[in-house]
Parts: sequence; structure tokens; C-alpha cells
Amino acid sequence: MLEINKSSLFEDKKLSKFEITENFTCIRFLDQNKERFELEFNLEQGSSFNTFLIRSNEELFVIHPPEKSYLNSFNKIISIFFDQFKLNKINIITGHINPQIIETIKNINTKFKNLTITCSNPGFKLISELWNQRNPNLEKFVEVKLPKISIIKKELILELENISLELIPVPTARWPGGLIVYERNQEILLSEKIFSAHIASEYWSETNLISTEINRKHFYDCLMAPMSNQIVTIAERIAELDIKTIAPLHGPAIEYSLKSFLNNYIRWGENLSTNNPKIALIYASAYGNTASIGDALAKGITRTSVEVKSINCEFTSNDELIKSIQNADGYLIGSPTLGGHAPTPIVSALGTLLSEGNRDKPVGIFGSFGWSGEAIDLLESKLKDGGFKFSFDPIRIKFSPNKPKIKELEEIGTHFGRNILKKAKQKIRKSDTGMITSKTNPTLQALGRVIGSLCVLTASKGKDENNVKGAMLASWVSQASFSPPGLSIAVAKDRSVESLLQIGDSFALNILSEKDFKEPLKRFTKPFAPGENRFEGLKIKLTPNNQVIIPESLAWLDALVKERMECGDHWIIYAEVLHGNIIRSDSLTAVHHRKSGANY
Repeated sequence: MLEINKSSLFEDKKLSKFEITENFTCIRFLDQNKERFELEFNLEQGSSFNTFLIRSNEELFVIHPPEKSYLNSFNKIISIFFDQFKLNKINIITGHINPQIIETIKNINTKFKNLTITCSNPGFKLISELWNQRNPNLEKFVEVKLPKISIIKKELILELENISLELIPVPTARWPGGLIVYERNQEILLSEKIFSAHIASEYWSETNLISTEINRKHFYDCLMAPMSNQIVTIAERIAELDIKTIAPLHGPAIEYSLKSFLNNYIRWGENLSTNNPKIALIYASAYGNTASIGDALAKGITRTSVEVKSINCEFTSNDELIKSIQNADGYLIGSPTLGGHAPTPIVSALGTLLSEGNRDKPVGIFGSFGWSGEAIDLLESKLKDGGFKFSFDPIRIKFSPNKPKIKELEEIGTHFGRNILKKAKQKIRKSDTGMITSKTNPTLQALGRVIGSLCVLTASKGKDENNVKGAMLASWVSQASFSPPGLSIAVAKDRSVESLLQIGDSFALNILSEKDFKEPLKRFTKPFAPGENRFEGLKIKLTPNNQVIIPESLAWLDALVKERMECGDHWIIYAEVLHGNIIRSDSLTAVHHRKSGANY
């Protein structure tokens, strides 16, 4: 068995080791950081990165090398393997490729020599582009010769010592170099980004399907949903394999209810393939920052049930791009600025959009930059001159967005999606000659007689520059339990505050008075601009968990989210009430009366 000095490498539980077989090892790098900026980290349960090591004869196979932040520990582990087993070659098998992983591979190449990289053809293109591309985040830059690269064109079988690997390219818009690895003897699938969840778990596998379903669904919604058709195809291909274990890039392995889990992944994708309006999200991303902006916009759009089709123009044929543009109800296009210019694939995609796009459909542009933003200027000037109408001001972000900016981007996406839906509904109304409407439906009229307390839900999350706040008017509220004291509240999926109501988050419920509800009603029913401060001008107070109490409250409750249930176009939030107080005892609770159950 492999001997690793636990006193140095396992300090602060930042590393876990799992022996799959005698010569097949998983090294899990644990990250307890709760303040990660990326959208898919919003559940704040840390993360983990799974790297797999196989030794065969005198060669070490590294599947999914870690990012640069784990490099010191990883180099020590490789050294132990080389010394203990007298190895002299390294073969890195990778599909997930970004600048941080390239830095890891460069370092290994320099330190251990005799290196081969095995990847797909799109992966080779990405590695070649990033290998000696200067990153403005890095002060020092040293040119390194590209090592030997073995390219997988379709699928490849590697027969090693007691190990049989099937390497399967699975390109997607977000990860064009995608590569999954199936080990036939142990029937284990190394699924890379697919099926991942950001959880800092020290255990090899989850205890049951339900234990991580929320985390994996959140990861899916953030990153997989905009390319759901591709993901469904990949999941169906994977379902044909004999699998006992799925080990993704992030999070614990999956060993229980595998068939149900795969069916869920397919169902999530198929549910998104509807006749709803569609957005074409066209982008290129050198360091992942522009893609992160696109992810946040897409997450906000999909809250409105508008479908997003993600198109990485570096790896998309012109015919496919034209078809997506022609079928879209709106367009988003994003670009990094490299050396003062837009990448050639974006310039080409821009030309296609100008020639094939419909000027009556809304457009939005976005991009990241290091020193300047000429690529965003190019997109803006060409589309404006071409007669396109912008749905929002161009988004320009230096390097990567922080948490408040990510929330603002989601809100921009939600506004964009709502505008698309509004236009679609106007078309339906013009063509609808029927006499029966929802207003006269007796069932909906009866449902509207269910009343609720008029409240303002407020939520605050994060500290200092990472603090984000939200609020919404709420009347679908009810006490849900005596012991512990709990309440339930329905939150529409397209509400901005919904992202601040994950399991473990706190919020305040401000119960309004029947005498003084008009001012908060006016404030919190008006549309807020993306990023706008909901509490500007208010003399607010805070609950023990630092949640906002608004001045007109009759009473307030401080609650902790315990459960979430998806119900049609809403989420039902169950929360345990931790604190509360009556502010005024001279008034009754304001109640919301409705004439129809078809709207608020």
C-alpha cells in the first residue's frame, strides 16, 4: 500500500486518500472555503477535487490533474510514488482544461520530465492555446515547451496492469475538451464535471441518493442547464455502461441508486427541452471569467423558464451557430479581450449574428478584461450599427465577478428572460380568440380565496464586500410546525432573493400591520433594477442573525432554512424560527385578499 506522511500532507484535513485497488488511488483535495465567487459554489459547503492515480510498470497515469492551488501537495504525492515504486514516466489524462490546470501540468513537466498528455482533439486545441498564453493575473511568465501529446479522436482503450481504461471524449459547450474515463474491471466511471457537486466531503461516497441531490441539482442548474441537450445525450450514453460507482471531479462518489440518479439527470435535461422561448448565448472564454459571467446570466434567465442554449463559438460549426441564431428569441454574446482584441472565433460569430440575427429580437453583450475592454466595445459598436436593440447596458467586468456582482448578473438575466416571456405572451394573446380566461375560471376564483399574511421577506448573506441582500413581498406564508417552531413560505423561481434561501441560510420575515402596510407594499412591489439596494433610505434594524427588520413591521421572525421543495413555478421553503418579537401590539396583521388564484 502507498505510504503517505500524514503529518505533513493531511494537515488540517485538506487531503484524503482512497485506495480503489492496489495500484488505483483517488487523492481528494478538500477546500473548506465558503466565500468562493463562482455561481455553483453558492450553497457554501466548500468543495473537493478528485484526482486519480494509476501506476503501471514504470509509468504513473494521472487522471484529472488538480488546479495550481493544490500543486505543492500534489508534487509531494508524485514524488512518493516515484520513489516508492521506481517510476520514471507520467501520462496525464485530462479533459477539464483551464489556465490553473495548465500551470499544474507545466510544473509537473518541469519537475518530473518524461511527460505525455492524453486528451481529445478539442482538448489539444485548448492546451495549445493556453500553454504559452500570458495571463494578466500572473506577474511572472516563463515560456515552456509543449510536451508530447497523445490525441484521442473517438474512443481509446488503455490496457494497463490489472486496469482496463476506456477513454471517451464528451465535448460540451462549457467544457469542449471533456473526457470521461471508464475502468472496466472495477466498473467505475470517472465522470469529470458531469454529476459533480461542490461538497467538502471526507467520505469516499455519499450515504444515499437524497443526501446530495440538492447539491448535484444546484450544480446542474448552474452549469449544465444551458447545454441540456448535450448532457442528456452523454447521460444516455453512460447509462449503457455497467457501472457500480460514479466518481466525479467534485464531491463524493455515487454508489447508491445509480439507475435512479442517471434517470434524474436525463429527466432534468428533458424537462428543459420545451416549447418555451429560447436564448442563444454565444461566447468565448480564455481564462473562464467570461464563461462565469455567461453562467450567471443563464442562471437568471432559466429562472423565468426561458431556455438558454450555450454556444462556445470556438468549438461550434457555423451551420450549428446559424441554426441556433435563427431559432432564438434573443441573443447574448460575450468575449474576453486578449491583447487589445476580440478572439477570432468571436469576430466570426459576430459576423454570423449580424447576417442571420433578427433585429426585432433583444440582444445583450458582456465580457471580461485585464487591462482594457476593446472586445466589448467592438461588439457594442457593430451590433448598434447593425440595428440591434440592447436589452441592458454592456457588461464589463475586470477579471472575475465577485458575489454581489454575480447576484446582479443573475438579476440582469432574469429581467432579460422576463422581457422575452412578455413578448411571447403578447403573441399568444393576439392569436387567442377564446372567450374563457383565467379570471373567470371558477376553480381559480375559489383558489384565490385562500388568504395569507402580508409580509416582507428579507435576506442577507456574506460579509463585507461579499455581502448580498434581497427582499420580496410575501403572502403565501403559513406556520408549519409547533416543535420546533417552523413556517413555510412559497417563493417564485424567478425571484432574485431565491438564491439567498438555500438550506442553512437565514432570513427575516417582517409581518406587516393592517394600518401601515401601504408604504412597504409600494416599495417592495415595484420592480427593482439589477443590483439596486432594496433598503436605501430605510432606518433598518437587525435580528440576532443580522437579517433586516424594516421600520413598518408589526412583528418579525428570524428563521433558518431547513428544507426546500420544488413545486411547479415556486419553491416551498420550510424554515425553523429561531427568534422573533412583537414590535406593535395595537394593530392586527395585514391580510392579502385575491380575486383569482391565477396571480398574486
